[in-house]
Amino acid sequence: MSIPTYNDEQLILAARLYFLDGLPQAQIGKLVNVSQSKVSRMLALARERGLVRITVPEYDSRDGGLEGELRARLGVEAVVIRTVGGLRAEDLRQTIGYFAAPVISGWIESASRVAVAGGRTMQALVEQMKPSQPRHELTLLQAMGNIDSSTGLYDAVELGRLMARRWGGTFLTLSTPAILPDPETCRRFLGLEPIQTVMNQLGQADLAFVGIGTLANSVFLERNVLGPLDLATLQAAGAVGEVLGRFFDCHGNECTTPFQQRVVSLGLNELRRIPRKVGVVAGEDRTKAVLAAIEGGLLNALVINEAGASALLKETQ
Repeated sequence: MSIPTYNDEQLILAARLYFLDGLPQAQIGKLVNVSQSKVSRMLALARERGLVRITVPEYDSRDGGLEGELRARLGVEAVVIRTVGGLRAEDLRQTIGYFAAPVISGWIESASRVAVAGGRTMQALVEQMKPSQPRHELTLLQAMGNIDSSTGLYDAVELGRLMARRWGGTFLTLSTPAILPDPETCRRFLGLEPIQTVMNQLGQADLAFVGIGTLANSVFLERNVLGPLDLATLQAAGAVGEVLGRFFDCHGNECTTPFQQRVVSLGLNELRRIPRKVGVVAGEDRTKAVLAAIEGGLLNALVINEAGASALLKETQ
């Protein structure tokens, strides 16, 4: 069966009727004397031959005004992504990840040791990030132990592995649960040489990516690592947020709770010493936790959506 050929004049006619006049393909087929099924092929050929040139005005995915306000009022470096209203949570995270990825990939290019935490928004970001070239000297570090035995795609260990494959770097894992049953077990785990090696490297990181949890929206509660009684204990201690499995109060200080000596992760004091500490956040429900983390020196950079940024500024008025 021979493939029909079309001259430029035929293709231009079909393209004009479709793109400029807005006619349906069935009607175009009648005017051009081809079947409706062939109209799509003609339109594709018109684009391939350069007869159709589609131009779209430049779209600025970032809100520079909000970024400037966050810098001036909160002292944070911000990547604020514009999003349309009414998005589902998953679509919101995907939008943030897609448009923030080129910027964040550039930040990784200038780093040598990168601490990586987990989170769904972090997953959406990492999946879109691409290096300009392999960096075999780059070291990626799991910043917190595993939440439970059912490792998810958004857990730190999976995201670190993905980044290491893309950048060609080395990934060092914390092969331990994030929260151990008691302080003595935690002390013994931290004394193991493989764990010590990763912890020492974490203390030398120059870039960290973390998520911010709340008591109402914590992966540890969602996956039943902590229960209702644990939640009550954390509330009584004044916890408003969580980073790397460590719960902090409204000033960003770690709460004194039974969990404090059971966590295997980068400590908050060590996190504060990392030059660039990036919180990757979607939505407005974490506003108080994010502000507390900024006040406590746990974050000095943010990847966030427009509505989330506006909520931060409104809370500080």
